Amino acid sequence: MKSVKHAVLGLGWFGEKHCEALTAIPNVEIAAVCTRNPERLAEIARKFGVKKTYTDFHTMLADPEIESVSITTMWDQHAGPAVAALEAGKHVFLEKPMASTVADCDLIVNAAKAAPGFFMTGHICRFNPRYAAAKQEIAAGKIGKIISMYARRNLPAWVGATVLDKIGPIIGDCVHDTDLMFWFSESRAVTAYAQTVKVRDHAHPDLGQVMYRLENGASCILESVWCLPDNTPFQIDERLEIVGTEGTISIHDTHPNLMIVDKDGARCPDTTYWPMIHGQLRGALRDELAYFTQCVVDGVRPAVITPEESREAVRACLAAEESARTEKVVRI
Repeated sequence: MKSVKHAVLGLGWFGEKHCEALTAIPNVEIAAVCTRNPERLAEIARKFGVKKTYTDFHTMLADPEIESVSITTMWDQHAGPAVAALEAGKHVFLEKPMASTVADCDLIVNAAKAAPGFFMTGHICRFNPRYAAAKQEIAAGKIGKIISMYARRNLPAWVGATVLDKIGPIIGDCVHDTDLMFWFSESRAVTAYAQTVKVRDHAHPDLGQVMYRLENGASCILESVWCLPDNTPFQIDERLEIVGTEGTISIHDTHPNLMIVDKDGARCPDTTYWPMIHGQLRGALRDELAYFTQCVVDGVRPAVITPEESREAVRACLAAEESARTEKVVRI
């Protein structure tokens, strides 16, 4: 079995999760890791037994042994490394959101078109088996034409506090459901209206609510609240309801499919995205990285999501954020 030599650029919490997932994929070797923090670099390299370490991604991308790279930096630092990696001939897995501006998304899309390597944005929900099953039912015509969708993706306050100085709830989490809605309907937004509420002293508001009108006429509502009580027993309340002309689909993930009550109270561990099973990380994150690396091995361009689809999700969410700032409907 051919082993793909993969690098990870950006070693925050999610960069480490990438390393955990990659370690659980048989045909992947973590060949290098990169971050500007030398102490964190040494910590992750030691934990995952990675021999090559870099504090400059340009130097890492010049290594001819590296075939592919995960880019897990903050979203406003995606364009430079992604374009550089594509131009260096690497296969690129870029975490969502694609970038912080539509102009940067355009740079990445154009670089992906011109590059010999493959490119994929990590919209992890497309690898959630419940959403994938819903897509199959919709594609088979089981619920007719989609006319309405409602999504909810709410988090405890302590989770929100860790990211609200870096990213807001609309682009941070509604981007998931924006992408899913466009995927399910094979349409995209023509208008966006949004409202936000700021509860705490962070750079971004604590919650966002969005309404889209799609090209096909469907109405979509999205909710992302990042300030549920700290003692909420789960890290995410995630739901999606789809109404068609001939049926409906309802998805409820990840609470409360597993609840544990002990001396410290009730908790609902993740069972979908990155659960530990038999000592290894499993779930949708591992599955999407395994899909990407298998595409590299097989020489087949990833088809589950295109760069253009990733860009449309960002375009719509940024329009929604503009709507929240201006208190006006924004035409996309």
